[in-house]
Amino acid sequence: MITVRELLRSKPSGVVTTGPRSSVYDALALMQRHDIGGLPVVDNGRLVGVLSERDYARGVVLRGRSSRDMTVAELMSPAVVVGLGQSIHDCMALMTAKRARHLPVLAEGVLVGIVTIGDVVKQIISDQAQTIDELEHYIRGV
Repeated sequence: MITVRELLRSKPSGVVTTGPRSSVYDALALMQRHDIGGLPVVDNGRLVGVLSERDYARGVVLRGRSSRDMTVAELMSPAVVVGLGQSIHDCMALMTAKRARHLPVLAEGVLVGIVTIGDVVKQIISDQAQTIDELEHYIRGV
């Protein structure tokens, strides 16, 4: 099973972030522009939370608010983080236990990437396909 470090090598570099004082509307526009479903929230270089589409879907209208008059800080969820040495299985277990779909990656306290549920599923499918291929070759004696 590969590590978070290896997974991040296959993704574009850089992380799109937002700040806690940004409006939810602006954060959603940023997500739409980058075709992503969640944003790490960074304040003065420090990760302080994550804003996801799920947070928006459950948190704005149900509170009788508008995304234009609500700040990211009012809506964001606590970040569930991983390190570069953790495995994809670790990520999957955390995502399941914490019901998180976006895991910011920290290296020495610095945000260096993000692992999404899509990344994890894609990697697991790839690993399984490779295992099947290896087993087929073994069975055939190739």
